[in-house]
Amino acid sequence: MTDELTGGVVEDRRADGRPIVDEWLPVDGAGSWPALAGDRADAGAIAYRTTFEDPRSDGTDRALLSLRGIGGRATIWVNGTNLGEREQYVAPALVTIDAALDGRSENELLVVCEPPASSASVDVRPDSSTPEGIPSRLAVPGGRLRIDVESRPRTFLRRLEGRPRLDAAANGHPADTLEGGGATVEVSIDVDAGAAIDDAITLSLRPEGAGGGATMERVSVTTAGAERTTVSRTLEVRDPSLWWPRGYGPQHRYTLRATLGEDTVDRTLGFRRIERDADGFVVNGTRVRARGFARLPGGEPRADVRRAREANATFVRARAHAPSSAFYTACDEAGLLVWQDFPATDDLGAERGRELAGDLARTYGPHPSLTMCSLREHPTDPFAEPLGSGVLAKLAFRYRAWRTAADHGSTPAIAEALPADLPVVPVVGPPGTDPDAARLAPGWQYLESDDLAWLLEAYPSLGEIVSAVGVGSVTADAEPSDVPGLDAALLDRRSDDESSRSSQATAVKTIAETLRRRRCGVFVAATLRDPSPGGGMGVVTADGEPLPAYPAIADSLEPLQAVLDGPPTTGSVGITLCNDTREALEATVTWQAGDAAGETTVDVDPLSTADAGVADVPPEASRVVLAVTAGDRSARNRYPL
Repeated sequence: MTDELTGGVVEDRRADGRPIVDEWLPVDGAGSWPALAGDRADAGAIAYRTTFEDPRSDGTDRALLSLRGIGGRATIWVNGTNLGEREQYVAPALVTIDAALDGRSENELLVVCEPPASSASVDVRPDSSTPEGIPSRLAVPGGRLRIDVESRPRTFLRRLEGRPRLDAAANGHPADTLEGGGATVEVSIDVDAGAAIDDAITLSLRPEGAGGGATMERVSVTTAGAERTTVSRTLEVRDPSLWWPRGYGPQHRYTLRATLGEDTVDRTLGFRRIERDADGFVVNGTRVRARGFARLPGGEPRADVRRAREANATFVRARAHAPSSAFYTACDEAGLLVWQDFPATDDLGAERGRELAGDLARTYGPHPSLTMCSLREHPTDPFAEPLGSGVLAKLAFRYRAWRTAADHGSTPAIAEALPADLPVVPVVGPPGTDPDAARLAPGWQYLESDDLAWLLEAYPSLGEIVSAVGVGSVTADAEPSDVPGLDAALLDRRSDDESSRSSQATAVKTIAETLRRRRCGVFVAATLRDPSPGGGMGVVTADGEPLPAYPAIADSLEPLQAVLDGPPTTGSVGITLCNDTREALEATVTWQAGDAAGETTVDVDPLSTADAGVADVPPEASRVVLAVTAGDRSARNRYPL
């Protein structure tokens, strides 16, 4: 139905609250709202209109409306009947619309979307505090609205939730199948009964593919008449097969299925235990490294996950928005860990924040890829006025960080509402805001990218969890001031339009490799995709084409990789071997620069680093190439001079 949408700015309201729109314009079902996203996108409410046929095949069926991507408040009319207001960020809004259809062959649906009163995800307000920037075509209210109307039985399963838990006996056990261990799934089912029932729901939990135990039970459900009820059951699982991050083991998952009469609902879930300490994440008792990208809304989820995986990422941050279930399913399949931001950019308040925390946990909790949640991006930025480089800039950096005051608002209270077994970092922010996860911008807002080592020496706590903004770039024909979220003055300071992409590649590579050399356990090195065709902070374009920064950072994130200890320049430069694998390795590291070359053999422990000698770069060299081999592993790393 979304492909047939029209939309327009709400100019006024009728007496019954229905919107008055001067001009209805076509809406692109792919998620682009170009006609609505011009100067009027900040007008407030946007109305969407479509028509649909009655989906029911006979008089006993029900019609269920599903609205996804509201991102705020939505008021719904069907055939002129007001069906109420919904405020949804994460889960879809489900509305039964039987009474409003009246047997018509063609029905009108009207949805008015408004920004929420107390909070906003990055794809609702384009002027949010997020530095990456979201184009207005994605930030109008309801800018990712998806509408479905389907026929359901008179009594149907409205919602199926399953929360997987490993038993205490599984704690710290690295084996794929836990001997003597077990797991449970806490199941909750909402039943929408169209008449009195006395029946039973069949529940089953089966592994996808081979391995793992299966279970099946029946749960009675009774209603006195047409009403909604909730039934719960805990399923026991013997010897569960665990889900592992990419590179650490297989991605085992299970299908939870509920059947009542002819109605069946499925959910996919996985078993894993995730803990966090100062060194990063421990998954199923095994230390893992989390390196990757921030993802913005607007792109095709599976394509974004594939791009992250092919760039050797193990970690993706869903940046201040609520992604679709397709994104989480793709991460589950690929073995990528997910850092989920709250879909909000300002302080929600404790009560509203706890409600949203519950929605988030119920919707994303069954996905084994969900690894960590952050609650707020601190709006204070001591470095909004840029700093240069050198000794004086470092002194100014210290002073600005020292004088900054931080108020974390309601985030501690919201954190308490999230599941105890989900790692939480309440506040993300720049240096000076006392952040739980650091937003760093060396080589962009302040200093140079190779000053990151100094920054982390001066402020060691900033290196525990890093949300690096990265560096922006633009296309050759773009006007930098027209690119959402891109500070044209910062671009001018760092490079001109022609060289911005090569400068970006050098900077993000330096940032990623500095963090690896320092054994940072959790970091987001760059934004994955530009939000607009003109450019942005991404390492691939808005259309998914790789920029020079993409292969550069892909080299930097190879699980076993040799990296330079400093900028590639003439003279002696140290080499470090970084090993993110679980194996102790003996590796051969070679370097070549012009006619000069060298080789050394290095022993490196798991999840560790080792000194791999020095590259002596002659003046006539145009690049330095490092290569590492260990058994069947091999990688190359390239540095233009």
